[in-house]
Amino acid sequence: MNAALRETRVPMSKKHRIYITDFITEEFSVEEKILGDLADVIGLAAKKESELEGRIEDAACIMMYHSLPVRAATISRLKDCKVIVRCGVGVDNVDREAARARGIPVCNVPDYGTEDVADMAMAMMLTMARGTHLLNSRLRAKQGAWSYLQAKPLHRVRGRTFGIVGMGRIGTAAAHRAKALGMNVVFYDPYVPDGWEKANGVRRAETLEELLRQANVLSLHCPATPETTGLIRAEQIALMPRGSFLINTARGPILDTSAVPPAIRSGQLAGAGIDVLPKEPPPDDDPLIAAWRDPKDPCHDRVVLTPHSAFYSEDGLVDMRTKASQTCRKALLGQPLRNVVN
Repeated sequence: MNAALRETRVPMSKKHRIYITDFITEEFSVEEKILGDLADVIGLAAKKESELEGRIEDAACIMMYHSLPVRAATISRLKDCKVIVRCGVGVDNVDREAARARGIPVCNVPDYGTEDVADMAMAMMLTMARGTHLLNSRLRAKQGAWSYLQAKPLHRVRGRTFGIVGMGRIGTAAAHRAKALGMNVVFYDPYVPDGWEKANGVRRAETLEELLRQANVLSLHCPATPETTGLIRAEQIALMPRGSFLINTARGPILDTSAVPPAIRSGQLAGAGIDVLPKEPPPDDDPLIAAWRDPKDPCHDRVVLTPHSAFYSEDGLVDMRTKASQTCRKALLGQPLRNVVN
């Protein structure tokens, strides 16, 4: 049943309306299994925030994903909303202060994709560190000899330093995976309490610069905040060991992607794996996108781009939808909420 038909189906027996603003548009079996006795679950399939006007004001709960923002103007029109659930980790696309001013809790789902994002970071590292992407790209294009020498030099990952910015759930999961590969794990996160590194068998860098100077692989796992926006730019990349790898599966604004092509061309970076961009989808004239698409540019073979997909697995998606629905159920029943971010 499509979203438009579902929106018109409003049984009189239902007391509440729960709106899914975006992303999940047609099939609501996960949500209805948890919420069906309390409310109608209605998908709006909105592509931009303006499409919510006149359709969401009577929401008892809102479940929103990453396709659009929910700002103060939208929140001000809500009549009796008990919770806004950001179905995912990042909460930079919802105005938490405006919601707090209206007495509406904002909750996220911080743990659904922990394994998936950490696995993606490892996959990106290995495909670059082993030359897999580079060799596959060049051989398919009939460039160069049918030889391992095209990827020279390669170094085994065991004994190399895996640097992590942001040691939350996903950063921790990535750390354990890197340790399993025999890598030396070092992290920078001023908000992690002392002793965490001892409990997990990793090392702490006291400053970002200290981390950058030793990271053969730098993997970003911090949230997008005013403090982290533009955290990694050309100046920071220049501090890394020559021939290192950069991975961003966190948030687009953390990395100045325009700094990546020059670093690849100069050999400062041997590769970059990027799942998130400041603007998604990116414009064709974005410097990174243009370089990545150009067969004559070194970025063509040394940059791996994916479309904000690190979070995704069928298992993780079910986890996310389940936990978001459980939060809505608790809100409707007046029970204490977890993962309140405002």
